[in-house]
Amino acid sequence: MADSPRTVEIWRPHVTVACVVAEGDRYLMVEEAVNGRLVYNQPAGHLDDGESLAAAALRETLEETGWTVELQHLIGVHQWRSTEHGDAVMRFSFAARAVSHDPGRPLDTGISRALWMSRAEIAALGERLRSPLVLLSIDAWLGGQRLPLDALGYLPEGGAA
Repeated sequence: MADSPRTVEIWRPHVTVACVVAEGDRYLMVEEAVNGRLVYNQPAGHLDDGESLAAAALRETLEETGWTVELQHLIGVHQWRSTEHGDAVMRFSFAARAVSHDPGRPLDTGISRALWMSRAEIAALGERLRSPLVLLSIDAWLGGQRLPLDALGYLPEGGAA
């Protein structure tokens, strides 16, 4: 008699993207309500099914800030266990250049506003930062960490290798 098939639980981290958008010594940030508290983050969010990482970063930045940006580099890939929900997060952080702003565009649910802040102002937020990945990605960018965007491949469904 054959063994009955077992369901194997496969670990899956939350895949997220974020953009470090610098203009002079200021960085584009969002103020958002999360679990009843006001926190600060870069424009960031989850990768949608069927979406490339680059497309997700552009979409999330536009939806959360009203800014259209141009990706310049991949800053890094960071793993972290969220203190918010306890799950593992794998975050792809991009450097981007601000291209244009639509101040009339409605922002995503939960986003109070987009604002520009210096690194010192961001660091002073302390526990009000959504995660330690905010400063980690800014500091990596300030430290010169730049990876080419073509380091990330994307094959749409059915695409050839």
